Amino acid sequence: MDKELNPFPTVGYTGKDYFCDREPELKVLRKHVENGIDTTLISARRLGKSALIYRFFEDLESENYACIYVDIYACTNLKELTETLALAVYNKFPQKRGIGERFFSFLKSLRPVISYDDLTGRPEIRFEYVQPKEYEHTLRGLLLFLDSQPIEIVLAIDEFQQIADYPQKNIEALLRTTIQTLKNTRFIFSGSKKHLMLEMFNTASRPFFSSTQIVGLAEIPSEIYGAFIREKFAERRRTIDDQAIDFILSWTLSHTYYTQAICNGAFAAGKKNVTVEVVKRVCDEALNLQQMTYMQYRNLLSPIQWQLMIAIAKEGLVTEPQAQSFLQKHKIGAASSVRKALTALIDKEMIFSVETTGKLAYRVYNLLLMRWLERTF
Repeated sequence: MDKELNPFPTVGYTGKDYFCDREPELKVLRKHVENGIDTTLISARRLGKSALIYRFFEDLESENYACIYVDIYACTNLKELTETLALAVYNKFPQKRGIGERFFSFLKSLRPVISYDDLTGRPEIRFEYVQPKEYEHTLRGLLLFLDSQPIEIVLAIDEFQQIADYPQKNIEALLRTTIQTLKNTRFIFSGSKKHLMLEMFNTASRPFFSSTQIVGLAEIPSEIYGAFIREKFAERRRTIDDQAIDFILSWTLSHTYYTQAICNGAFAAGKKNVTVEVVKRVCDEALNLQQMTYMQYRNLLSPIQWQLMIAIAKEGLVTEPQAQSFLQKHKIGAASSVRKALTALIDKEMIFSVETTGKLAYRVYNLLLMRWLERTF
């Protein structure tokens, strides 16, 4: 008997049947591509921006677009960026016909070293150049090659803010100078570090200033996500109580990854009817599994950073972390010390800021960590 597929995947993109909503964002992305506009897509991590891109690409691929997704989170310099882009194009087009055949001929002129991973069999591409200018030439050549093809190209570069940390400080200018000459290629620049992405695209002195339309990704509305959850259980001849759905969306703050993870666990419990008690057990199990990891954070943070993170977790959302009422309530140190601790926690990506009614508010980045701190202290 075939194993029943869990309808709440937590890793990767598994098709439109398992993808919830994002209809407004999909319409905006389509409007931009059809009208020659590049897009900057910004969201917190694990909110679903990569899945949104893949979902968008699924529609475009059926309409004679060639869509390429490149994740540069692990790239630390121009060399790795160039190799990652070359590999993405290499994997996209079959070698023996059309664009793939032309690209393989073009690639050979760049003198790459092509090897295959011993375990996975996946190809790897390296360029062994001596001069940085050779990598610049190759990166520009790759983009110009794509733009010269008889098909519209949509290239998504995920975690784009990473290029700001490269030792080569001219990467933004190099990319912008090349991209603005392209006629047949549209770009989606996505990133999870909001302040860095906004600096890159909203600062007048930066090369990408005002070159794209910015799209922010927020949580899926609870009523839409709730209907999706109910539908997926019903498709498998199961039910989930309204109270259970409400608890999930409240506990996860409708954050895509954590909502999917708890729904995945609730489905995996194997009950014909999932109640709020079942969901609460799944949440407790998720926290217990991470407890050892979370306890280690205490050793990695200063005492005041640890205290501040606990306080923010208990509040859920804090708009004035230096206010005397907040400091006294949670028995934290002086405002000046809290300011430094807050900056350090943001730099470590333990805390992030969100806008609420015109004010900045602070929240623990990892929602499971927030719930564990809230429960434990």
